Amino acid sequence: MLIGAHSIIYSKSPEEDRAFLRDVLDLPNVDVGDGWLIFGLPPSEVAVHPSDENDVHEFYLMCDDIAAFVASMKQHNIACGPVQSLGWGVLTQLTLPGGGKLGVYQPRHARPPAARFGRAAKRPARSARKKASRSNGKAQGTARRKRAKAARGKRSMTVGGKAPKKSRRTKPQPTSND
Repeated sequence: MLIGAHSIIYSKSPEEDRAFLRDVLDLPNVDVGDGWLIFGLPPSEVAVHPSDENDVHEFYLMCDDIAAFVASMKQHNIACGPVQSLGWGVLTQLTLPGGGKLGVYQPRHARPPAARFGRAAKRPARSARKKASRSNGKAQGTARRKRAKAARGKRSMTVGGKAPKKSRRTKPQPTSND
């Protein structure tokens, strides 16, 4: 079934735009041969909007702080358009070194969980496994603390560093009614 998504940015200067994605946005990448880089992206989402025509697609990057993103781009001499506050998010457009425009926004809308396919769908997400491990560890830690507290309580009942002798309890002997 599905294992991911592949987006394409067409550019008149692909080498410059690849360098921007690699060096400025610091996206992880793999060279699939002859300097052709494919970049990893953070979790993504897709939406379908109404249109009068088909085959129109847009690509946006999302960030958690648009003002900080614009400031960072300014430090790298990357031009960003004006920041627009829209109902669904706060949007800017940056100009890639090759001249193309790329939308970047800080979402205000709810974000879906990342889709999981293949083997990943059959086991809990890593964060869920960690959480389960941590909660199990907390339960084990709580049990250890309770045992330690009980042991301290027993030690506090000692006299002169020695535990008092335990008395032997005997079962009451049955009486015969002869």
